[in-house]
Parts: sequence; C-alpha cells; structure tokens
Amino acid sequence: MEIRSAEFVSSYVKLDQLPRPEKPEYAFIGRSNVGKSSLINMLTGRKYLAKISSTPGKTQTINHFIINNEWYLVDLPGFGYAKTSKTLRALWKGFTFEYLKQRENLLCVCVLLDSRLEPQKIDLEFMEWLGKNGIPFVMVFTKADKNTKRELVKNLENYQRKMLETWEFLPQIFVTSAEKQTGKEDLLAFFDEVNERF
Repeated sequence: MEIRSAEFVSSYVKLDQLPRPEKPEYAFIGRSNVGKSSLINMLTGRKYLAKISSTPGKTQTINHFIINNEWYLVDLPGFGYAKTSKTLRALWKGFTFEYLKQRENLLCVCVLLDSRLEPQKIDLEFMEWLGKNGIPFVMVFTKADKNTKRELVKNLENYQRKMLETWEFLPQIFVTSAEKQTGKEDLLAFFDEVNERF
C-alpha cells in the first residue's frame, strides 16, 4: 500500500462525536511512551502528523487521521503511567474502552509493546481484556533498533512464551522501528489486506 495522503481529522472525548462508521478503522494503543506517535508518523511518512512528546500520557483524546481518504488510523490515549489526576485517567479509560467495545467499523487494534522490555503485566492484562471481549488485535513491537539482533530475538521469544501460558494461539506479530522504518511495509500490507474484506 502506498500512502498518498494522511490528514488529521479531529480529536474526540465522546463516542457520539466520532466520524460516521463508514470506513475501515485501525486503532493504535499502548503504554505511555511506547512510541505510538513516532510509529504513526513513520507509517504515514508525515514527520509531524501525530504529536510526539517526551511527557508520558500526552494523548488524552481519541484522535482520527484519514488515510488516502479511504480508512482511518486512530491514536488512542496511552494506558499506564501519566502525569494526570486519577479522575482524568479513569475518564480516558472509560471512553477508550467504550470505543473499543462499541466502534462497529474498528477492524483491528494494534497493541504497541516496547521490544526492549520483558512482558509487562498491564500489557498482558489489556490483551486478555481484548480477547475476552472478542476484539481483534495484533501485537506491534516498537523500538526494535534499540536492541541487538540477539536481544530482540530473545525478548520476542520470552513474550511469546509468556503469552502461550494463557493463549492457545498468538495474534499476528509485527516488529517495528520508527527510526529505521522497520515493519512499515508489513503493517501497511496487513491493513490493505484487511481493508479488502471490509
């Protein structure tokens, strides 16, 4: 797939504000500071499409981007650490989880995972929640360039081993690096393939 256009549509905090569910939609979510904005910018080839911040928990709304005027890429608030009040965090969790459960044109959730870290409890719990709610997702490992090849293989094997303790089958796995453009073609080909079935 070639990205010919990528534009920010709007930010939302309520489901009834979202664009009409007529186009395929892919949501990106992960712990704060996992590299979500960098990955979105890399995939779309637009350096400043999604705002990058060194402050964890900066995305506080559901942000829609229209790609090739054909499908949406959605940037969801990160979970985990964020410098905000508990009330605000609960609010994000509320509308994010509502969106994931109710958005009818959401074809897949891309769960972003830091490839440098061992399996994190919050990530495992979130993926389990997706599974229990029948929400399709893929695992997208970020920051692959920050590991040696050996470390990367070891970390991915550890993660898969941990997942297989509770999962019969693993979801599809993508390995990415925003800096090195790794995984771009694979992810875009995946979106293209799923779009055809919409």
